[in-house]
Amino acid sequence: MEQVDAYAIELQGIDKRFGEVHANRHIDLQVRQGSIHGIVGENGAGKSTLMSIIYGFYQADAGQMRVFGQPFAPHNSQAAIAAGIGMVHQHFMLVNNFTVLENVVLGAEGHWSMGVSLSRARQALESLARDYGLEVPLDAKIEDLPVGLQQRVEILKALYRGARILILDEPTGVLTPQEADHLFAILGKLKEQGTTVILITHKLREILAITDRVSVMRRGEMVAHVATCDTDKEQLAELMVGRKVRLKVDKAEANPGAPLLQVQGLGYQDGAGVRRVKSVSFQVRAGEVVGIAGVSGNGQSELLSLLGGILAPSEGQFQIGAHRVSAEAPADPRQVRHYGLGHVPEDRHKMGLINRFEAQEAFILGYHQLPAYNQGLLQDKAAILADCQAKMGKWDVRPPLPKAKTANFSGGNQQKLVIAREVEQNPDVLLIGQPTRGVDIGAIEYIHQQVVAMRDKGKAVLLVSVELEEILALADRILVMVDGAIVGEVAAREADERTLGLMMANIMPEHLQGTGQESQA
Repeated sequence: MEQVDAYAIELQGIDKRFGEVHANRHIDLQVRQGSIHGIVGENGAGKSTLMSIIYGFYQADAGQMRVFGQPFAPHNSQAAIAAGIGMVHQHFMLVNNFTVLENVVLGAEGHWSMGVSLSRARQALESLARDYGLEVPLDAKIEDLPVGLQQRVEILKALYRGARILILDEPTGVLTPQEADHLFAILGKLKEQGTTVILITHKLREILAITDRVSVMRRGEMVAHVATCDTDKEQLAELMVGRKVRLKVDKAEANPGAPLLQVQGLGYQDGAGVRRVKSVSFQVRAGEVVGIAGVSGNGQSELLSLLGGILAPSEGQFQIGAHRVSAEAPADPRQVRHYGLGHVPEDRHKMGLINRFEAQEAFILGYHQLPAYNQGLLQDKAAILADCQAKMGKWDVRPPLPKAKTANFSGGNQQKLVIAREVEQNPDVLLIGQPTRGVDIGAIEYIHQQVVAMRDKGKAVLLVSVELEEILALADRILVMVDGAIVGEVAAREADERTLGLMMANIMPEHLQGTGQESQA
């Protein structure tokens, strides 16, 4: 029988409630020392709650934990760090105008003299960088580093604090495929040195590529623990959702019609004088999905905001059907909606929802003046409630409670609310940013079906996603953005993740050179 001390973490009967929500139900989990252990599950399955209990953000209502064979009941994250647990969050916890060295030392100075603290830290970090392939310019400011290097800083922070267990939450969401491969190489070195890694991700391909074992959660319960070598995508998806899931997007060849969205020389310069979008030109025709691939922060967000009427162009123009918008004649979001454009923003929290609103109120944001939701001068509360109830059922929003506050839904269910709101208005042009960010595999399947259905109804769909697998599955044509400019275009059937990854690094793959698909920048 395997000894207790062979496990880095042991959980037995962990239970946690938040009011009526039973987030974790009698969870048992064993994570072997020096292994990479994956945890997967739908949104709301309880993964984040469980990790937050391990990291000391929450305390369990019942159950026991052991870390390296010792009883463990942290009341805060400092206790977890002291026990050798580090966590790299999906949204990095870094101070942008501090240097790498200052960020690593912050909160772990260890000496009254900052000079001495920084000197000691520099030596330790240089050693860690050599050992694990985590090279980062220590004197560079965080704001000047690409996201891949920022993530390395977060890992260095954890290792500098003595982490022997490293929890990573959706670590590849903002990385190119090449950066993700480098991260996996780093995790492999950490494992070789005896570090235990817990990987939370929606990407089953990554689970299969990097982990030794995987645990599956569904509706607050652990439903399976399997050796990675004994499972596959289809089995994991079925365990997560509780039914068979089609992982491949079924779609016929596109049959494009006339252009519904035409963009010509569109540019945007922010208040600091930085050109975020640089003379972008393209078109999206009826009956096609055009995907924009690129590492986050390369102008895609600003481009969507320009087309959605949130930002005013500094130069150029775009046309929705017969309606023209330009630097001289800008339009606001209400106008572009009137022109027939729907917009699913990349950041649902900042731009898609108001957390204190009820779901039924969130569902009509931007469309609250439509006749269907009003009786004379007053809103038709019964019609709004009934419509929201029906759409929540159609889109499988959980819980299906129109009067529940938006803040009380999981991230994936919030995303379903936003996408349902825009798609159900049947726009001619649909802008959709990061459609499945934070969404579980069952909901991804449904959202992808709806995007293809919009295309097949003759709509023009512009899709922005950092998930290259998603771009390749949904798009008919793919544009690549680097530093605010379109640097290349490729037909989806001729593309793969390597091709797009090279283009995202502003390297034109050999097989596309001389084909007329090079940079317009």
